[in-house]
Amino acid sequence: MKRLGILGGGQLARMMALAAAPLGVPVVALDPSREACAGQVVPLVAGGYDDRAALEEFAGRVDVATFDFENVPAGSGDWLRSHVEVHPGPGALATAQDRLSEKRLFRELGIPVPAFADIDCRDALARAVDEIGLPSILKTRRLGYDGKGQFRLRPEMGAGAAEAAWDALGAQVDRTGLILEGFVPFDFELSVVAVRSRDGDFRTWAPTRNWHVDGVLSASLAPAGLDPELEARAIGHARRLAEALDYVGVFALELFCRDGELLANEMAPRVHNSGHWTIEGAETSQFENHVRAVLGLPLGSTASLGHACMLNWLGAMPDPAPVLAQPGGHWHDYGKSAREGRKVGHATLRADSAGELASSLEAVGAALDRHDQVAPVLEKLRG
Repeated sequence: MKRLGILGGGQLARMMALAAAPLGVPVVALDPSREACAGQVVPLVAGGYDDRAALEEFAGRVDVATFDFENVPAGSGDWLRSHVEVHPGPGALATAQDRLSEKRLFRELGIPVPAFADIDCRDALARAVDEIGLPSILKTRRLGYDGKGQFRLRPEMGAGAAEAAWDALGAQVDRTGLILEGFVPFDFELSVVAVRSRDGDFRTWAPTRNWHVDGVLSASLAPAGLDPELEARAIGHARRLAEALDYVGVFALELFCRDGELLANEMAPRVHNSGHWTIEGAETSQFENHVRAVLGLPLGSTASLGHACMLNWLGAMPDPAPVLAQPGGHWHDYGKSAREGRKVGHATLRADSAGELASSLEAVGAALDRHDQVAPVLEKLRG
């Protein structure tokens, strides 16, 4: 069996490694931190993504490389590709690393997007604000995630909005680039987590409805309960994206839904937080199918096993007992130390019906004092 290398040693790498083990796939991870949590389950090469000695050691121990972290320096990715197979390929990574390139590709493929503009100076921002209007969001083109590298321009800021946004992020323009996006007053957020094999076999899991708090995923529900036509449209967008990029592996396409219209937010060229429910809620998890795809193995079924809700744990792990007391309760501790805002684990509740899932979710929310986290999911399940 080929040896798999993962650039990045966080919880995504950890869960990929755990999915690879039953397949008999040896895994090695590379991460700048010796404390990276994937190192608790697989060998870890500690070194920066641009550390040539670390990359050489890593490449010598694997046959195929993939990512749990997409912002790898381009030079490092190019060097690695000259030594081992790398999936997904450079086109997908280059596109996903740059919000402007990503939005332009979406538009070329006929995937609707919010209004956007490239921002290369203070005057360009002022002109874009006049054109796009308020509210809008100034973002770094590169390196931002989970709400980081963003500044929201609000109507109440008036004529000073562009100046305030530039003061907040303008210093980043030469390092990361900037993009202004129109704010979308969406009805809900959803994601399509999809997988494509080397020979073009394309599959998706049930589209997932997501709730965020301060830009970080809080809860995911699958299936999302979409109108069939809307679901088909969302999956079609993901398929066009995968085929255009000749993508190999798992990715997520994040979408806003507004009055029945779908607008693409961004893609993630890797396994995704909103697909964690697939570990217990699908025939084959996103992690196992990613391993299968990048190694050239046949894909597994993505069929759902009933209804599932994933709850993200940030900062510190709560008491696992209320989750484990539920018939379909599953607990995932990433082995990380507690830190404010840090993703330290998740729980998945699975049930055969929406009603049974709602009852379990309500019990967990009450026991852990997580009413605010579970309330919007309960509203959807019981609506």
